[in-house]
Amino acid sequence: KEFLVEISGTTVTIRCPSSKDPILWELSGVKQDNKEQNYVIENHDSSPVNVSCSAGGEKYEMYLNARVCANCEELDALAVTGIITADLLITFGVLILVYYFSKDRKGRASASAGSRPRGQKMQRPPPVPNPDYEPIRKGQREVYAGLESRGF
Repeated sequence: KEFLVEISGTTVTIRCPSSKDPILWELSGVKQDNKEQNYVIENHDSSPVNVSCSAGGEKYEMYLNARVCANCEELDALAVTGIITADLLITFGVLILVYYFSKDRKGRASASAGSRPRGQKMQRPPPVPNPDYEPIRKGQREVYAGLESRGF
């Protein structure tokens, strides 16, 4: 037979496996006044305790190492599953929204990223040619006659 232990906040309730009356409780070797089948520890401080209950010549012992806290909330498996599912749905919804909004801006972002508008590019006149690099025209070869290659 096993003890039944219930923890709620800082209250620990222990149920003795024996169904005979009266039940004698001991906590860490100290006898308690309670003679009922359930023993309630109020404001438990999470310290380990040796618990024993005896009734009708039978003695049951247990080592209790229960961690308790005042502000804890107990969640069942359904609540945890619901929270995880809702979180995943919200995350996927945000991903889909970001995908659709960024899909429309791809073309515009590349054209305006640091480049000049096309209207100004069409209105700008071509650069003035440098007179030092004037092209050779037929009939004016004497200007460049002195630039023959020299043999070394």
